[in-house]
Amino acid sequence: MKFFNREKEINKILSILEGEPNFIYFIFGPINSGKSTVIREIITNRLDKNKYILFFIDFRARNVVNVDNFIECLFEVDEKSNIDDFREYAKSLSDLLVKGSEEVSKFYLGMSIKIPKPFFDKIFNKKDKSGDVYQYIEYLFAKLNEKGKKPILIFDELQMIKEITLNGNRLLLWSLFQFLVALTKVQHLCHVFCISSDSLFIEYVYNAGELEGRAKYILVDDFDKETALKFMDFLAKNILNKKLSNEEKEKIYYYVGGKPLDIYSVIDEMRYNKLDEILNFMLKDEISKLEMFLDILDYIEPKIEIRNKVIEVKKEDIINALKMFKNKYEISKREIPLPVYMYLVKKNILFLNSIEGTLKPQSYLVWNAIKRVL
Repeated sequence: MKFFNREKEINKILSILEGEPNFIYFIFGPINSGKSTVIREIITNRLDKNKYILFFIDFRARNVVNVDNFIECLFEVDEKSNIDDFREYAKSLSDLLVKGSEEVSKFYLGMSIKIPKPFFDKIFNKKDKSGDVYQYIEYLFAKLNEKGKKPILIFDELQMIKEITLNGNRLLLWSLFQFLVALTKVQHLCHVFCISSDSLFIEYVYNAGELEGRAKYILVDDFDKETALKFMDFLAKNILNKKLSNEEKEKIYYYVGGKPLDIYSVIDEMRYNKLDEILNFMLKDEISKLEMFLDILDYIEPKIEIRNKVIEVKKEDIINALKMFKNKYEISKREIPLPVYMYLVKKNILFLNSIEGTLKPQSYLVWNAIKRVL
């Protein structure tokens, strides 16, 4: 299906790629707002792959439970190579990557970073692994630059490394992002993009990685109403081969707002189900989830950790915070105590726009559930 809209975000990212690497970019937004879709559209249809070499790490598809797993995620081990000198291997790999970039498939997203097995084994036999790892990547990227190719390093679903970095591995996070600063702002060797819907973790990364003046943000938000209605027209034509009435479009927007995935789900299901039944089921499901969330609070002691201090969050405060959204979709984060909104963001009920300092429900469905349950 033809890609819809997002030209503003796409043009911004393409403009960044045309310039010299200077910053780490965090692509963030609510759940299912289309962040990964935007990147995939750029990679498959908008990028001149003769100019760039893509390294795409999707942490969602990896099992990241410890530091060794994290390092393994970055690499594809070359089992056939017997080279243990990473410089020698990087030179030959850069030649192969440059040649391969001329024949790469249109739908190729990118790869993990290839590494020779002898060198990989040697790394894992050492207590401190990160130094050799980063030195190898830096050398490889430098060789690609010498050959006129600019590497692009993309970390998708960055929040999947949250557990290992919060559980005593803050130094790993710091060293990783200081290395990424060296690749971008210091040596200008590589463009770096980190994608996540977890705005709290992005804030944590920004602070733990000491990224002030070294990182920027790109928001991929849900559609506004005008764009959402156009998206419905687009989908109805491509999926249903018909036009929706204004009443049908208004009803869809009332229930699911501008969430691209929710709009798609509704219109796709209209192939075999009635609109009212679809929307009512989606809302009932969201109401059930919210009621379950609130019921569980009677049996647990909600807690949130802030700067190594565990703070208890009261159910009453959570309910009072949610009630603030009965008549507003978006409010300032200052209107809700920090531990309370952090807990609600962590539970994917609210979305924090850390740049604007605002909070809103993760979707219109969640918003509608809040208005009915409370």
